[in-house]
Amino acid sequence: MERRRRPRYAPSPGTPLARVRVRAGSELGVVNLSDLGALLEGAHRPLPGTRIDIHVLTRAGRVLVRGRVVRAYVFELQPGAIRYRAGLAFDQPVDTSCG
Repeated sequence: MERRRRPRYAPSPGTPLARVRVRAGSELGVVNLSDLGALLEGAHRPLPGTRIDIHVLTRAGRVLVRGRVVRAYVFELQPGAIRYRAGLAFDQPVDTSCG
């Protein structure tokens, strides 16, 4: 049974919503997202409770979205590299229906 309040969207590789940029400059991959949050992937270790600002491409153009890391975990281990995934809850709903 699906208990999410909004449907999730898994962007295709190469589409504008497939990547977001953290305000500090690093780029993250988007595993899936909805109007209320996103599951992001990258080499940066996020900490639950941390506030993050990301740039998202929407119908209105590039938008700065503020959110809070609600969960984070190690997704992939390779020699010399660790990849993380983090669930981000947006402070305000964002129209992610296109990009």
